[in-house]
Amino acid sequence: MTLKWRNKLWLGGLLVALGVYVIPACAHLPGPPKKGEFGRQEVRHPAPSFTLTDQNGKLFHFKAASGRLVLVNFIYTSCPDVCPLFTANLASIHRTLEGDKQSNYTILSISADPARDTPAKLREYADAFKADFLRWHFLTGSPKDLVQVWKAFGVSVQDLGNGQVQHTNLTTIIDRHGF
Repeated sequence: MTLKWRNKLWLGGLLVALGVYVIPACAHLPGPPKKGEFGRQEVRHPAPSFTLTDQNGKLFHFKAASGRLVLVNFIYTSCPDVCPLFTANLASIHRTLEGDKQSNYTILSISADPARDTPAKLREYADAFKADFLRWHFLTGSPKDLVQVWKAFGVSVQDLGNGQVQHTNLTTIIDRHGF
């Protein structure tokens, strides 16, 4: 048998082996989401009004129908994975809006970890993303106050211990009319 045929047989055997092991493993992967389960969803009810504490330790009062476009997301400062990615994306949006001389917007990053996200910790986190505090606010509060905000936005938060927090990865837009 020539070397060429041996290589072909070896390659064929490898493909069969991969088929035997890989295809069944792929059967356990979830399928695509059903319509309405994933992606953008329009919610037509008023956004909540609330008062939390900002990165400077000052009270921040959010009135839903403020006449501004508001981007809201939920983060925690010790998050090892998605929160910094979402924050980096918001920082990019923020720079783009500022570069386009837009000023009628507000960005709110609301903590999912009131036990550890102090105003000073939020400020340090925000500074790492070069946040401009004129239009971007990093908010925390008492667990009681934050639970009300999380509930109003449909965000689920669970402290897993060891500084890990599992929470709904939500970024939402509130229009100028408070919806």
